[in-house]
Amino acid sequence: MTTTLAVDCMGGDHGPRITLAACRNFLQAHEDAHLLLVGAPAALASLQHPRARVVPATEVVAMDDPVEVALRKKKDSSMRVAIRQVKEGQAQVAVSAGNTGALMALARYLLKTLDGIDRPAIATQMPNAKGEATTVLDLGANVDCTEQHLLQFAVMGSALVSAMTGHDSPSVGLLNIGEEVIKGNEVIKKAGELLRAAGAAGDLNYFGNVEGNDIFKGTTEIVVCDGFVGNVMLKTSEGVASLIVSFLKEEFGRSPLTRLAAIAAYPVLSALKKRVDHRRYNGAALLGLRGLVVKSHGSADDYAFEQALNRAYDAARNNLLDRVQSRIAHARPLLASSAGDAQLEAATN
Repeated sequence: MTTTLAVDCMGGDHGPRITLAACRNFLQAHEDAHLLLVGAPAALASLQHPRARVVPATEVVAMDDPVEVALRKKKDSSMRVAIRQVKEGQAQVAVSAGNTGALMALARYLLKTLDGIDRPAIATQMPNAKGEATTVLDLGANVDCTEQHLLQFAVMGSALVSAMTGHDSPSVGLLNIGEEVIKGNEVIKKAGELLRAAGAAGDLNYFGNVEGNDIFKGTTEIVVCDGFVGNVMLKTSEGVASLIVSFLKEEFGRSPLTRLAAIAAYPVLSALKKRVDHRRYNGAALLGLRGLVVKSHGSADDYAFEQALNRAYDAARNNLLDRVQSRIAHARPLLASSAGDAQLEAATN
């Protein structure tokens, strides 16, 4: 089966210089993949490949463009045209390293959300002590969330992990300031109630509350939180990973003795560096849409952007969209019930 990715080659901090190198390496590694290279034809001419085709776009969404500009003014941007390829059935998934807010807004406008989902969420993987990865969502798409949104994130995250790992019932944790059910603000407490009900109904494998360190312990396969907390956690972890790598380089280059120690410890240090390298986990899925979209870090180098392409490829090959729809359909009575309860409460307050 052929898998086609639409790539916004102009987006991100580096544009075609990085995206084209990643696309070239990706095509070499995936003989059944085709790429639609979206952007200015002159800027993309250096990549000639029988399984790559240029789709022209005359505009670029800048990293500091307001969402309104991307939606209303730049109607032929590479980001918009890439997403349009998914909408029109020309590609199974779109990939962009561009402006996150603009990407989310355009994806939601063009593709629409699935029935039962109020807001899409951004989900990605974080390395854990088990040598695997913990999927965390939301990572910045939704700063203010209700308990219903957190329930929806849990359902979508379960579908994502199930599709990518083959685990039918991945475990879900709710990020909180403690494990006890009495802790947290009112939204978190109510979300816990909904998640426990979803677990009792067989819609989720709900573990309970988890704390920040549980993400890196691998206590659960999925951790749910609002986008404000998730984005701060993501950027902090990336900073810590960079600090570890920098520290190792500095310390083991100080003297001949430390260089000898570095040689002896090289296999262990290499494994540590690889495990904490956030580039390996680049590529966040935008869940809850009627089409697949993957967001790369704007500052990604060619290796990191290639990982985003790999995640997009895996999502399409594993029928992620169908699995998300199936999970939502199964949980829809609970989702509808919780939304109805919230509307009733709002109307009576």
